[in-house]
Amino acid sequence: MISVLIVFSPSYGLQAHPKKVFFCPLPPCTKLKKVKMSTIILNEKDIARAINRISHEILERNQGAENIALIGIRTRGVTLSSRLQNKINAIENIEVAIGALDITLYRDDLGVGLQKPELKKTEITFGLEGKHVILCDDVLFTGRTIRAAIDALIDFGRPASVQLAVLIDRGHRELPIRPDYVGKNIPTPKSKRVQVFLKEVDDEDKVIIQELVK
Repeated sequence: MISVLIVFSPSYGLQAHPKKVFFCPLPPCTKLKKVKMSTIILNEKDIARAINRISHEILERNQGAENIALIGIRTRGVTLSSRLQNKINAIENIEVAIGALDITLYRDDLGVGLQKPELKKTEITFGLEGKHVILCDDVLFTGRTIRAAIDALIDFGRPASVQLAVLIDRGHRELPIRPDYVGKNIPTPKSKRVQVFLKEVDDEDKVIIQELVK
């Protein structure tokens, strides 16, 4: 007769002594928690290449940097606009105007579940008249964020044009809004989440797709 010591492991159910190991599956009634699974779709070098390409496209379309301004939508849109400013400066040796836009009070869902909106600072210290303004955001999804940003922007002046630069376009538009400059198009189901990480905010550069797995 062989004696086997049985111990309970939270991860694996019942477990025998290491020399005579066997596992007992969890009871049928045990509920498994949803776990987020993520896939990296852009790494640090990919993001750098995308920003470099967008910078050249902006300069080509606007025939240089003399009359352009970059305005980032908080939060990571501000980081994107700053990186574009640095890249354009390196190419043209011109430091273009840059600003930050908070769209909280312009959101169309302000009265639907957003009881205590977190207000952040809008910083536009230059006139918009005659400027080709490039709105910058990390992910373009339904287009509602951009609509709110345009409404907020117009309160500050009347630019010559408003263009849109995004790092990721994931589709599923609910409004007739199309980006002028795109780092990468990533068609994804609505059930998945696209998340951008940038060093200035998140201590690393990457773009991931997340999904819940039961």
